[in-house]
Amino acid sequence: MEKTGLVRGRYRLLERIGRGGMGEVWRALDEALGRQVAVKCLKPLGPGHDEHSARVLRERFRREARVAASLQHRGITVVHDFGEDDGVLHLVMELLDGRHLGQVLEDNGSRPLALPELADITEQVAAALAYTHRQGVVHRDLKPANIMRLADGTVKICDFGIARLARGMDPGSRLTSAGIAVGTPHYMAPEQISGGSADHRSDLYSLGCVLYELATGAPPFDQEDAWSVLVGHRDTAPRPLREHRPDLPEPFERLVLDLLAKDPEDRPADAAELGDRLAAARCTHPDGSPVPFTEPYEPRLPAWTRGMTTGSKAVGALARAAVPGPSTGLTGPWTGHPGPAAPGPPPQAPGRPPPPPGQVAALARRHASGLALARRGRWEEAAGTHRDVAAERERLLGPDHPDTLASRYETAGALLRAGRPGEALGAYERVAEARRRTLGPDHPATLLVRQDQARVLGRLGRHVEAHQLCAAVLAARERADGPGHPDTLRCRHQLAVTLGRLGRYADAYRTASEVAGARSRLLGPDHPDTLSTRCEVAHALGRLGRWADALRVHREIHAARRRVLGPLHPDTLAARHEEGVSLGLLGRGAEALELYRDLVAQWTRARGPEDPGTLRARHGFGVSLGRLGRWPEALAEAREVCAVRERVLGPGHPETLAGRREIALCLGRLDRWEDALAVHRQVARDQENLLGPGHPDALAGRADEAHCLERLGRSAEAVEIYRRLAGLRGPGPAPG
Repeated sequence: MEKTGLVRGRYRLLERIGRGGMGEVWRALDEALGRQVAVKCLKPLGPGHDEHSARVLRERFRREARVAASLQHRGITVVHDFGEDDGVLHLVMELLDGRHLGQVLEDNGSRPLALPELADITEQVAAALAYTHRQGVVHRDLKPANIMRLADGTVKICDFGIARLARGMDPGSRLTSAGIAVGTPHYMAPEQISGGSADHRSDLYSLGCVLYELATGAPPFDQEDAWSVLVGHRDTAPRPLREHRPDLPEPFERLVLDLLAKDPEDRPADAAELGDRLAAARCTHPDGSPVPFTEPYEPRLPAWTRGMTTGSKAVGALARAAVPGPSTGLTGPWTGHPGPAAPGPPPQAPGRPPPPPGQVAALARRHASGLALARRGRWEEAAGTHRDVAAERERLLGPDHPDTLASRYETAGALLRAGRPGEALGAYERVAEARRRTLGPDHPATLLVRQDQARVLGRLGRHVEAHQLCAAVLAARERADGPGHPDTLRCRHQLAVTLGRLGRYADAYRTASEVAGARSRLLGPDHPDTLSTRCEVAHALGRLGRWADALRVHREIHAARRRVLGPLHPDTLAARHEEGVSLGLLGRGAEALELYRDLVAQWTRARGPEDPGTLRARHGFGVSLGRLGRWPEALAEAREVCAVRERVLGPGHPETLAGRREIALCLGRLDRWEDALAVHRQVARDQENLLGPGHPDALAGRADEAHCLERLGRSAEAVEIYRRLAGLRGPGPAPG
């Protein structure tokens, strides 16, 4: 690691972006997946540890890291990986684009936050804590420096379980010479100060301290002397917030003061209880008017790790100490070995002059803005931004430079999400060829983009090619990483998908069941990846005609996602949608109709009336109306859904085309075959243009057209279409 700047041969350290008492945080490139991540390298164990203690602490690190990695909530920083390299323990986390709350206050001149922003942050942190406490996980070191406000307005809690780990890694860290418990004094609960056990109510006290500071500009006990701060937490009632800031709503003040109760029994029972009280506080102004939400922040460069172990109030002047310069490497001060070289300009192609640093930084900001557009679901704009940045990076850095390829990779992903799989495939192929040429055919980054190619080939109906490519990638991954590696399992999951699309449903069921079992053992039964593969198990069961079994599995997935992610998470609602599909195919149309009616309301509440998920639920509702013979209502619903999809997604988007096909089917059921024929013909033409004439959806569209012709008595035209379809499909299976 010292010479190459690589952690475990996978994470290339690019730039140190934070340093604190626990270690250092680096912006890094995950060369296996082609994404940027944050790598937090913890201090090596000091000479005070014997070999037994070192083993215990390493095992504790792994246990704490697994706990952190198991948390799946939009309000918690994602932990991707963890391990040890050359004696240095490290965590690999998502790279966040934003500022921690201490910086938010500093940027505001240490003045209190505006009421709408304060209410929004409170709501999001409370929701994240409610989730983690349901999982039995307590943070124990909640403070402004461990809460991030991202560029899009999302709030995330960082460092779950890691602060407790850090204290355990230093034999002398638990108490000072005076016997004072070490932590972050301005945010510690009284029971932590006295050495008692900390539970979820200790997190609530710390949250109260954070909210007090955000609302007034200072913590509840703001003395410079650490002992005075601790005594204040233990013995002194905080001043009411409205003595500092009269415009605060009284319910909000009462909420914060209840969180700051000395006795844990006097605090709210749990973070979930904050919801109802917060609703009253955030909807009440002194003049009786509602508190509005704030607009999302504009994208900023990542800054989330500056001073991440202490807030500005926690250590006084020490918080402003100078950070060592780039000459201090990752491992140098700890192990005596030189750390990796300081980040320099990006590598250049032979003969190419070094790019101006200002232009490189400007392109990085534009790349970040493209990622922000994608996070908001604005895929067309994201694709255009990434395409423009890729062209500029190619001109400035060269076609095979990692930054150029990163922009091309993001372009492909955005195009795919925008419903343009043909263009996405071309972009993926270009990246795959460059990575194959520069990194080798079996490099993890090359395999990643080849796997994406296989996925898009499947979207385009080229299932044989998708299966062949996926099988080749799987063989390479098994050689490199073994059959149980997460990347190998991800590829086997995709292989199960391609087997299903080839009609090999028994093979798809067997493969998906094996992957689901392996993921359950590795990641846990409720992990999102495990549940995703169980969805493939359910789909295969349905295709095998076992719809009752499929319904049972989909219901189990929905229950798990509801428990882990919450009732309105998109994945939870998607599982509920699959329940509706199974009910419909079991002939239980009335139950399916009621399920979709509720699902439309849930999607609308979670994401709004024009979200694609809402429209999919409305599509299912319309299909259920048709199955119950209520064709005029089904036609009206299909037309409304299609009109919104055309406006939101575009006239050529696959879901728009599916909506138009539903209109045609309803017209046919109402014996309006001429009208149905016109719609089916247009859908078939659009599908051929988008997907190619041999795609199963395009073939089905032409078959719909032929069926209409038959119903209109135009059999000769129908026979001609069927002949063309037979030629496009190729020879069928040999007679048995």
